Formats: sequence, structure tokens, C-alpha cells
Amino acid sequence: MDNKFYNNLTVSSSPHLVTSLDTSKTMLMVLIALAPAFIMSVVVFGIRAIILTAVCVVACAFFEWAYNKLMKKPNTVGDLSACVTGVILAMNLPSNFPYWMAIIGCFVAIVIVKCLFGGLGRNIANPAIVGRIVLLLSFTTQMTTWPVPRQAQTDATTGATALGVLAEVVKGKANVSDLPSNADLFLGFVGGSMGEVSALAILIGGCFLIWKKIISPAIPVSFIAAVFVFSLIYYGVKGGDASALHMAIFHVCAGGVMFGAFFCATDYVTSPIMTKSRIIYGILCGVITMIIRLFASYPEGVSFAILFMNMCTPLLDDFVIKRTYGGAKKNEK
Repeated sequence: MDNKFYNNLTVSSSPHLVTSLDTSKTMLMVLIALAPAFIMSVVVFGIRAIILTAVCVVACAFFEWAYNKLMKKPNTVGDLSACVTGVILAMNLPSNFPYWMAIIGCFVAIVIVKCLFGGLGRNIANPAIVGRIVLLLSFTTQMTTWPVPRQAQTDATTGATALGVLAEVVKGKANVSDLPSNADLFLGFVGGSMGEVSALAILIGGCFLIWKKIISPAIPVSFIAAVFVFSLIYYGVKGGDASALHMAIFHVCAGGVMFGAFFCATDYVTSPIMTKSRIIYGILCGVITMIIRLFASYPEGVSFAILFMNMCTPLLDDFVIKRTYGGAKKNEK
């Protein structure tokens, strides 16, 4: 056979894609989907949101470029994955978060979680999620000091998030009437991290990703549904001043459930590939989130739930694949 035939063959690792959609185009779609939440964070928190996001994006891109340069590897900044990590990490921070601390989170996300494990496609956990958790554990005060939205008529510059107020209600230090309305949570006029201020903006971006077939609806739908059902059952049994339905909607719209479900839990590398395992993965993310919210000392559990399930992803896929297609049986002697 003609040697030209063999010369045209390129041997590379999977996945083998025959499509016009490559990594950079996929990441560009994700950046477009993040735009509504970013715009809403600017409306709510002002120019500080723009600067913090820019710092995170530049830092992530620089760390990836510098690592590749130092290790004499091909430059991969052009695939935009570092930019996506920077935006997602920024969206998980308070807009008043110190820039130098944010840069540390970017270093953890890009160098430690992504590059040291081999780069894009080889990280064992979502880089932005790990970066956020490291910042939360290292700089707890700064990570839990939330700026008051510009629209709020108050002399204070910082205040509690919706979940923070709920924690005070549970302790008897606040009333149910002090909770922000579900309408405000959905539209986005509450305090919190930049990516959790508007459930509507996040939903628009998430639907865009599903429409473009960038992500599967299995994970976000099962994640959000699990949070809703768990809350509905818990508050239905417990009772209280607020109805179970009201509190179920509250838990879906408050905190990072919507953002985590659409933009963090759906990470290609760290989420399952089988539809059934994706549904199980999403449900467990929601259940763990609610267990942390309702029974732990920390009012939010989305990041920890996603990180834990990232570790379980290979086990879920292995379990579902064997249940679906069977597996090799040991030879009996």
C-alpha cells in the first residue's frame, strides 16, 4: 500500500472527534453562557465585579502560560479553558474579595489542580471548585464577608447572604420574615458571591448551553430536582412559619445551586459520561448539598458536594457500565 496513506494517519489519545466544535469553540460557548450572570453581578455590585473577574482571568491565563513555558510544553492558553476557569472562580467569590487572595486561588486551580495532573482533560476535580474551597479554608473571613447590593437602601457595606440569614433563623436570632423573597433571589437583588445573585441570569446561560448541546440536561436537572425534593420533604415534615414549597424554591434559588448545577458540576473532565451515572451524580450532588446546608455548621454545601462527587465519578461510570453492558467474569477453577 502507498506509504502516503500511512503518512496521513495521526495517532493520538482519545477522544477522537469528527466535528467542527473543538475545545476553544466549546469554551467560547461557556463564556457566552456566563455573560448574563456576569452582567447581573456588575449591575448588583458595580465595577468591582469587572475588575475581580479580569484579575482572575489574566492570572489563570498567565499561570497556564508560565507553567507550559517552564516545562517546555506547547502553549494551551488559546483553548480558552484557563479563561473559563478564571471566570467561574471569580463568580464564586465575593466582589469585595482582595485581588491578591484571588490570584492565590487561580494558582491553585491552574497549576496544582490542572497542570500538575497533566493539563486539560486530566484533572481529577473541577479546578475552579478546588480553588474556591482552598480560599474558603484559608481566608474564611474574607470569603464570608459579603457586600451589600448597590440597590439596597442601607448604610452598611456588608451583610449576610440569603443562606446566612436562614442560618440565623435556625438559631433563633432572626425571623422568617427577614429572609429575602424568592422573587428577589430569582431576579438577583441579593448579596452573595458574584455568580449566585440571579437565578434567572444563570438559568438563561444554562439553557443556552443545553440548546447548543454543550452540556447534557441530566446533571443540572437532577441536581436541582434533588435539592427541591429534599427541601420539600424536610420542611414538610418539620413544619414552620414558611410553607415547604416556599422553602424548597428558596433553597433552589439561594446560594450556588443554580450556578453549580449548570457551570461546575457539568465539567466534561470530572463529570460522568453515562446518562444514568450523570443522573445519579446530580442527585447525590443535590442530596449532599442539602445535608450540609441543613445539618452541618456551614450554611452552603454546593462546592463540597461537587468536589466529593468529582472523586466518585469513575466509580459511578464503572458501576453503570457494568450494570448496562456486563463485565468480564473471573474464570472458575
